[in-house]
Amino acid sequence: MRNIDGVVENGWELVADTFRTNFREGKDLGAACCVYVDGRAVVDLWGGLADRAKKRPWERDTVVAVASTTKGATAMCAHLLAERGQLDLDAPVIRYWPEFGAAGKEEIPVRYLLSHQAGLAYVDTTVTFEEACAWEPFIRALEAQKPLWTPGTEHLYHAVTYGFLVGEVVRRITGKSLGRFFAEEIAGPLGLSAWIGLPEEIETRLALIEAAPFPYNSMEDLVADFAKLMRLNPAVAAALVKDVYGPGSAFMKAGAAGGLTEENVQLRTYRAAEFPAANMFTNARSLARMYAATVSAVDGARLLQPDTVAAMSVVQTDRTRMHGVPAELLPYTKNLFRMSLGFWRATPPIHALLGPASFGHPGSGGSLGAADPEARVGFGYVTNLWAAALVDPRAIGLTAAVRKCLG
Repeated sequence: MRNIDGVVENGWELVADTFRTNFREGKDLGAACCVYVDGRAVVDLWGGLADRAKKRPWERDTVVAVASTTKGATAMCAHLLAERGQLDLDAPVIRYWPEFGAAGKEEIPVRYLLSHQAGLAYVDTTVTFEEACAWEPFIRALEAQKPLWTPGTEHLYHAVTYGFLVGEVVRRITGKSLGRFFAEEIAGPLGLSAWIGLPEEIETRLALIEAAPFPYNSMEDLVADFAKLMRLNPAVAAALVKDVYGPGSAFMKAGAAGGLTEENVQLRTYRAAEFPAANMFTNARSLARMYAATVSAVDGARLLQPDTVAAMSVVQTDRTRMHGVPAELLPYTKNLFRMSLGFWRATPPIHALLGPASFGHPGSGGSLGAADPEARVGFGYVTNLWAAALVDPRAIGLTAAVRKCLG
């Protein structure tokens, strides 16, 4: 309960109560939550500790790593170019990046990169962490890689490669790295504290990540939780966990692409590099403000127009099957991955987000950025106590509170 600060407008007290409860129940160490409605903040809260060892409090300007929540910001860069007529999402990637066409990739359209349907969730060759930080070696490996499946027929979360694929298209069109384009075209104009590739001078504002205790005592406990969450019988849940998330699975290979480990993502080298799928550093206010600008004007500025938002929100993965899953289990994967062009869509019972029309992107550890075009809401939640639960209850509780306050 220590150091909870910020502002809450009348009618939004439930969000504040939920935020405080997370601390009271030990679910958060340091965190922030922000809600924008019609372009203005109605909730802006922060509290707890940015650094437990030094007892450094979480301040108004504290920022933290948000893992895959980064992907939403990267997608916005692509859609901004599409809105300006500089990028055709249905054009083949080779129109902008000719070398991409090697190994049978000549006809892959840009939209497959955004919807995780390109068949490039990982590469068969070894790309070290140092090479990924340098960018170009990873790009060369992606150029040489043969798709893991016929593009457009299957999907699998491109956990790391997503950022390099979309980022390289942005770089080829603009001559700017994804991080620089984001800084100049989105973060700067909207006044965000958000960086993909953290400047050294911002290090003093950075909250230190801690891992929460693993919530499962055994594989049986994990399977039981998964079965309850997905409303499956235990045998089906056990098979899905093994085939989709088990050791050696395609999903696990995707997460390790580029040599990423729990150790090296704590390094200054990682924070300074650009991993546009995974290493944005920001706060809840900036996430909420950025998403709000996709569904309303914020201080007179709107990031994306309604037609663009409608097009980028159309679910793509309902047309394809999940890669690496036996045929008999495919019917049970429908709600595991409901992806539009760069954004997760609301998927009850896993995550209702802000409502049926909402879109956004979560990140490992618990962060979430999201928007709802019908309610004209932007939402952001960040934390430095990274949980390993299948679905983070903190973001679920906070977004549920937002929905109740909206009525």
